[in-house]
Amino acid sequence: MIYPIVAYGNPILKREAEEIEEGKDVSALISDMFDTMGNASGVGLAAPQINQGIRLFVMDSSLMLDEEDEEKGIRRAFINPIILDEYGDDFGFEEGCLSIPEIRAEIIRPEKLTLEYYDENWKLHEEEFSGMTARVIQHEYDHLEGILFVDYLKGLKKRLLKSKLIDVSKGKVSTDYRMIYPLR
Repeated sequence: MIYPIVAYGNPILKREAEEIEEGKDVSALISDMFDTMGNASGVGLAAPQINQGIRLFVMDSSLMLDEEDEEKGIRRAFINPIILDEYGDDFGFEEGCLSIPEIRAEIIRPEKLTLEYYDENWKLHEEEFSGMTARVIQHEYDHLEGILFVDYLKGLKKRLLKSKLIDVSKGKVSTDYRMIYPLR
């Protein structure tokens, strides 16, 4: 099933997501989230973006990498993740979001992180990630915390985007995927 993606301005995007009861079968939802992400040509998708206020995201960071990149991407689901540590050099990268189409901005994030999470079989992992994979995890994890990439912008940059963000909320954007707009 392909879900519509909720647009900027929907209150669920600003709420902290709730933990999923351990052992609950979310395999069908995970499959649907991968389908929804692929349909929208995304590299990551958090459950709040499909109007599900739970701590779950899927990603495929290999879609961001070139063949000559040393880093190998991953395609994985993360249930009830917890960032234990972020470290390494900060680096900037122009981020976008399926919930905020047509807007991109350079966001500074640490290059590495250690994450504790459950996989779709409810096996607990603690793992280090780096590079673009770490960045996608940080972006999707922020969704679970009610944080959007535009929340990192300050001052003039944020004020300049205000009218564009309102347009997104009203559906005055063009996407190849279905969306739910809060002000339409």
